[in-house]
Amino acid sequence: MGRWAERVRVTEGEEPDYRFSLANERTFLSWIRTSLALLAGGVAVSQYLPGVPAGLRLAVALLLIALGVVLAALSLARWRRVERAMRLREPLPQTTQLPALTLGITAVAVGVLVLVLASAR
Repeated sequence: MGRWAERVRVTEGEEPDYRFSLANERTFLSWIRTSLALLAGGVAVSQYLPGVPAGLRLAVALLLIALGVVLAALSLARWRRVERAMRLREPLPQTTQLPALTLGITAVAVGVLVLVLASAR
């Protein structure tokens, strides 16, 4: 295992039931899929909406891409916190991802609304 992988790995406490670790991993992968979808959406907005003003298109695309990047980073941190809590038999930590994703998607929705209104003129 490489240096970075060793740093990410959680080793403190007791090994939890493998089913809980696998559920935590599936949740992590779900967040990563959401992140990839946001990145793909950003690329699609930037490349496939030629009739929309470039500034608006770029703003929405960058917002989607930034949200995807932030969500991916938060996902790894969340996975580690949950894995650590399970190993130490502590309560599961609160997540920052849901509020971040909600605010980000709301901002994107407002941006898309502006895009639709701008392209309807």
